[in-house]
Amino acid sequence: MRKTFVASLTLSVFIFILSCSTTTKPTEKVVDKTVYGPTEKAYFASGCFWCVEAIFESLKGVKEAVSGYSGGHTKNPTYEDVNTELTGHAESVEVIYDPKIISYETLLKVYFASQDPTQVKGQGPDKGDSYRSIIFYQNETEKTAAENYKKQLDASGKYKKPIAVEIVPFKVFWKAEAYHQDYERNHPENPYVQNVSIPRIERMKAQFPELLKAKH
Repeated sequence: MRKTFVASLTLSVFIFILSCSTTTKPTEKVVDKTVYGPTEKAYFASGCFWCVEAIFESLKGVKEAVSGYSGGHTKNPTYEDVNTELTGHAESVEVIYDPKIISYETLLKVYFASQDPTQVKGQGPDKGDSYRSIIFYQNETEKTAAENYKKQLDASGKYKKPIAVEIVPFKVFWKAEAYHQDYERNHPENPYVQNVSIPRIERMKAQFPELLKAKH
């Protein structure tokens, strides 16, 4: 997953990374005491799903975020399959949320603000189709909301380049392997998490402090 990031490191740091995966200890999971009503699901991709999952899970009204794969043609893809860049899938996240607490429109705002939406076929140091940014809409309401917000951002002049986020119909979501779930929380000392994921998450939190769950 983090092949471009790892490739840029020295050999000594690379060896350190390999050892980190077996020595890191998970941080204590924040207990979410929210009483949720009927939930809905939304699907997004914007680079490494470790980070995207953690971003959405930090929001009030989000009951769970699940890492997986979507947007391609291969059935039951594995992480190794997706890394070949031949499946058409992107690392994606299923967001399970209570629309009475957080709206789809708010999820969109966080989604766009938590990345560089102008980056083509990648996000940050991760390059390739499997890291491209996509909004998977499930109905016309979601499609219209996504397209309108994308147009609004393009017209705002906030970005020097056109927004590259794809807006496509949702087909199927394949849940990723168990070791990818809650990766950022379970591996806080991983060099990729420390140098890429956490800074990205903190930038999002600084923009939306009012949306964060307690202790986030």
